[in-house]
Amino acid sequence: MSTFSGLSNALSSLNAQRAAMEVTGQNIANVNTPGYTRQRADMAAISGGQTASLFSQGSKIGNGVNITNVSRLGDIFLDARVRSTTASASFQTARAEAYTRLESTINEPSDNGISANLNGFWASWQDLSNNPQTQATKQVVLESARSAQQALASGHAAVSTQWNQMRTETESLVTEVNTTAQAVAQLNGQIRQTVVSGGNANELIDQRSNLLTDLSSQTGSTVRYQEDGTVDVYISGNPLVTGDRAQSLKVVGATSLTGAVDDASAVKVVWNRAGEPVASFDGGTISGKLSALAPESHGGILTTAAAQYDRVAEALATQVNALHPTPVFDLGTGPSAATMTVAITDHNDITAGVAANGAFDGSIADAISQIGVAQDSPDAVWQTFVISVGVTSKATANSAIVAQAAQSTAEGLQLGATSVDTDEETVNLLTYQRAYQAASRVMTTIDEMLDQLINRTGVVGR
Repeated sequence: MSTFSGLSNALSSLNAQRAAMEVTGQNIANVNTPGYTRQRADMAAISGGQTASLFSQGSKIGNGVNITNVSRLGDIFLDARVRSTTASASFQTARAEAYTRLESTINEPSDNGISANLNGFWASWQDLSNNPQTQATKQVVLESARSAQQALASGHAAVSTQWNQMRTETESLVTEVNTTAQAVAQLNGQIRQTVVSGGNANELIDQRSNLLTDLSSQTGSTVRYQEDGTVDVYISGNPLVTGDRAQSLKVVGATSLTGAVDDASAVKVVWNRAGEPVASFDGGTISGKLSALAPESHGGILTTAAAQYDRVAEALATQVNALHPTPVFDLGTGPSAATMTVAITDHNDITAGVAANGAFDGSIADAISQIGVAQDSPDAVWQTFVISVGVTSKATANSAIVAQAAQSTAEGLQLGATSVDTDEETVNLLTYQRAYQAASRVMTTIDEMLDQLINRTGVVGR
């Protein structure tokens, strides 16, 4: 190795170690940056058959070192696992939240829930059967009938409000998906351009990875990596993002709870293109919300709940009206729980017994009071519904907990492989620093040799 070749070797080491320290500094600077993936400077020896500089003599022992690449220490398999578990957890969480909200509107057991109002209604008829001539007991019957009707109407209205809110949330999520897909497409273009030009696109890839996880959380999407550095995003096999182009989605279908009655009117997410084909989802928050908005025939959480309110109202009106000489309740038109009214406006129109049996007969009132203990009573219909919601809600919540645990495990594995370890980076920084100092010392030593050779050779005796 010539002296000038030695300088070239030392210079290459200085450059390589400085670049490695810069990469380490980047890692340390982003230790708390969400979604950042640590990087590593890959070094390789320069072959002795190559020419490191104009002064190199092609020494057989090599011509120094250079940085071949700055690797992003991510794992596409761990990333895919995170996206998959996130999609499943988001779907289960969306359904669990829908049940939690629904349970809060049912408000059972309580002193002012539907069960309490029905019990009060039957008790008022029992009091009337014991005091058929008392005007006050008839007034209590009328007021308790109104309370039961209002409780059913309020419960149905709460479900309708939740349905409207969830549809609005679905529209917001779809808009967010469209925006995220456009951002991924733009990043694809930037990454491809950077890679082709020989630049470092690691930070852009980190940004895109975060967006891909968001898309999976919302839609259950999958990712396919391309050789040019771009990714294609698919929803149930249909492309959402291809290269630097993105498709868009939109929400169609019923705009109110009462409109979601069949497949034709169901709330759907469709592709925003000719024909508007329906987009299906393999998990994600949107899929969970659509399952709550679906018609009762498809197991929709909220439409099924509304239908149960209607069945309780229908059972109440039908069974009471069948025993009373004049209708006590009017079901109206439309959803029974929402449109049912108390048909009697004057308490004097309430009949306690059969007139032929005398003024003290309370047989009709007694028969109506016994409706509440029948197997097909409105109370039984309501209790069956409440128990079903409670059991299903608990099961859904447990499924969400299991899915979230799987997601946490996947995220932990991902973070273990990609996150910055300050202790490790500190050791790396010290290692590169010592190597830099050693290379500097080599350069200083060779410089002193050259000074001796050039400036002091031939001046013996001076």
